[in-house]
Amino acid sequence: MGKPQRRKKMHSGDTHLRRRWRTRSRKKDLDEIDEDLTKKSDQLLNQEVDLEQAGFAQFYCIHCAKYFIDDNALQSHFRTKVHKRRMKALETEPYSVEEAERAAGHGSFKEAKKRKMETQFRDPEDENRSKVRVLAATEDEMETK
Repeated sequence: MGKPQRRKKMHSGDTHLRRRWRTRSRKKDLDEIDEDLTKKSDQLLNQEVDLEQAGFAQFYCIHCAKYFIDDNALQSHFRTKVHKRRMKALETEPYSVEEAERAAGHGSFKEAKKRKMETQFRDPEDENRSKVRVLAATEDEMETK
């Protein structure tokens, strides 16, 4: 006699998709981070002490929306591939409602603008450096970079 038949698994190979769909590991999207950069960057960089967050909410990467335990971990994060990839993704402006309308055929096409992103600085003596700067850049400046 043969062995008992095994049940076919229809979605056995989608574990990588299942992990991506989980809401507990959901991070901020690029448009939410862009809103933080333009409106609330000063508040997020200079947060009050929160005992529930890692590092008491004193070491926060605004581009990746992550808390770190100390300044050393934050500075090493700035050198990682994940942070550099996020910085590259934030160079283009996020989609707006007007851009979606133009893509649907209501208006003329305009290419997305490029911006120059700089990594945040943590120097309490220099007040100008505590803010995150987002500068609009031309295509020529971006190519020379």
